[in-house]
Amino acid sequence: MPCHRLILLCLLAVFFRSAMALDSQDFLPPEQAFKLTASAASVDTVELNWQIAEGYHLYRDKTKFQSQTESIQLGQADMPAGSAEHDPALGEVVVYRNALTVVLPLINQNHESQLKLLVKYQGCADAGVCYPPQKVVLDVALPAAQPVENSGALTQFVKGLKGLTPGLFSSELLPPEQAFQFLATLKDPYTVQANWQIAEGYYLYKDKLAVKLVGGTQTRLTPLQLPEGAAYHDAEFGQVQIYRNQISVDIPLLRDSTAAETIKLLAKFQGCADRGVCYPPMQSEVSLDLPQADILPAKPVAAATELSEQDRIVKALRSDSLALTLFSFFGFGLLLAFTPCVFPMIPILSGIIVGHGDRIGTRKAFLLSLSYVFASALMYTVFGILAALFGSNLQATFQAPWVIAVFSGLFVLLSLSMFGFYQLEVPKSLQALLHNSSDKHRDGSYWGAGIMGALSSLIVGPCVAAPLAAALIYIGQTGDVALGGSALFSMGLGMGVPLLLLGASAGKLLPKAGAWLNSTKAVFGVVMLVVAVWMLSRILPPAVTMFLWALLLVVPAIFLGAIDPLPEAASGWRKLWKGLGIIMLVFGILQLIGISAGNSNPLQPLQGMSLSAEAKPVQGLDFQRVASVQELEQRIEQAAANGKSVMLDFYAEWCISCKEMEAYTFTDARVKQQLANFVVLQADVTANNEADKALLKRFDLIGPPGIIFWGADGRERAAQRVIGYQDAATFLKTLQQL
Repeated sequence: MPCHRLILLCLLAVFFRSAMALDSQDFLPPEQAFKLTASAASVDTVELNWQIAEGYHLYRDKTKFQSQTESIQLGQADMPAGSAEHDPALGEVVVYRNALTVVLPLINQNHESQLKLLVKYQGCADAGVCYPPQKVVLDVALPAAQPVENSGALTQFVKGLKGLTPGLFSSELLPPEQAFQFLATLKDPYTVQANWQIAEGYYLYKDKLAVKLVGGTQTRLTPLQLPEGAAYHDAEFGQVQIYRNQISVDIPLLRDSTAAETIKLLAKFQGCADRGVCYPPMQSEVSLDLPQADILPAKPVAAATELSEQDRIVKALRSDSLALTLFSFFGFGLLLAFTPCVFPMIPILSGIIVGHGDRIGTRKAFLLSLSYVFASALMYTVFGILAALFGSNLQATFQAPWVIAVFSGLFVLLSLSMFGFYQLEVPKSLQALLHNSSDKHRDGSYWGAGIMGALSSLIVGPCVAAPLAAALIYIGQTGDVALGGSALFSMGLGMGVPLLLLGASAGKLLPKAGAWLNSTKAVFGVVMLVVAVWMLSRILPPAVTMFLWALLLVVPAIFLGAIDPLPEAASGWRKLWKGLGIIMLVFGILQLIGISAGNSNPLQPLQGMSLSAEAKPVQGLDFQRVASVQELEQRIEQAAANGKSVMLDFYAEWCISCKEMEAYTFTDARVKQQLANFVVLQADVTANNEADKALLKRFDLIGPPGIIFWGADGRERAAQRVIGYQDAATFLKTLQQL
């Protein structure tokens, strides 16, 4: 088995075994792994005890205390020494095992009999899974103390005022059943309406809400479709979504029987008070009597919220067979093969094949293409798995200016070798190494094609489409690297089919030797320069890029004889080349004129220079830029207050599909008319900094293009998310669905 295939299988095996290990491990709930009790030995001392289960540990520096009773202050906690251990993520830490006892002094000058204590702690299982930070509010009864007989007049006045107006001075928090009331009713025989009533000054976390049926029943719940929550920055959990006041959700039922029955609905939720105190996870159970149904219609399924394209693909990944999944993703790859993501790879592979000159045959051309496509699909798979598991988009990383500059320089070197300035060869030492691994291919050309294919998938054509997003979401949610990686690899092979066809035909179509071969190599030398300039356009100013395009048109036109007179006996081919040269020369001169006039669009160099006063350049959408999650949430709130919908476009300078939508979709008059009442926002994630990553993570995106919509009510229309390129006609249909 080739070395690189063995390495891939090993990597997949490691990922797969890790995922299976995590899935098969049963972890205790935090309240069982770390049992916390509190007692007061005196009015001035509280003792906290944790019973820590075997195989679990608590962090010393994550254990903190805070008094929620205004008249009681906390002294310095007496923390045991603990044991020093090396944590893979945190480095050297101090942990507690088996048991932990902490003595907490109190400053209780008013001799209060009740202490409300907030305890924060965090722990992990030795298997490598860590719990989120825990917040527990404890009501600790303090022993009675002899009251101070001679109280000052001011103290007596304050106590009397508290008795008259207890609401103003109360520091008591509501019990959880009063702060968060869960109710459930039957809307009809096929729908449950779940309601949470949330007290003023309290909120619930969106990602902590869950509803399920318990006990034996012939009824099932459809997935819970929660509305968009309000953005909130939590000190422990980071950026989250929360609900206030009230939340109501309709849950369609899937009934397998028409008979009447009683179902038990179990709701799980967690919330906090604005004062900074969070309640432990709560649950509430409600019994509902389902009446007898006349029929078993398909109504519940139809009532479920429509899924976006990538969500439908994720659902299929969970349910389809392996063969059907691989076949489907191969088909997705075939469709993506005709997008701008793959087009730049065609001249690169063509240049590699042509570079072999008269040594190329049909078989070798096909094998070169296969090496290029296999390595490209392999890199596509590896980068996808890493992005899904670790949230790092390698394609975005490889769009750094120095990477683009180096890779563009490589294409310039390749083009100069095709012009005959020098001969590129693999170093002798590397040739010997390649010879030892493969006696048949002494020049290492297949390895070279594979390396170029791997780099091309990362640098030349970074693209995000719905199938890719779905595969990454599936891997991230389930940890199933084997299925998700196989789907990505199958899609990568589908994207490479046109390249394989190119290799299969190149050996027959290319000339074997002579002047024709030299001319063909020169043409592909120019093509390599085109690829280099196209890549540099991501990092160079538009005017500089336009000047380089002008050079690429004018200089080859001179070599084609654009300004040379034709001899009387010139052949038809000579006349054809001269005609092409004249066209290139004229268009190149127009580029230079456009630069001097301040234009920067190579396809429309004379834009805005029409003699007609009415002629105006075609304008796209007037985007408002947002640079952070907080700024985005503010814009959405403002738009909702004004009764306007919102569209957010994720854009990057290195994103091919983004620029295509900018040039063709967003300039369409019908699209602009449909978006007239929208607030159109744009997040430029070219820099791929922390703020950019946070914006992408907010919507589970790995990169642009991606378009998110919100209605005038401020709620996201998730079913209409656009991932990847859409032409104007398709995008109009998406807008009409809103």
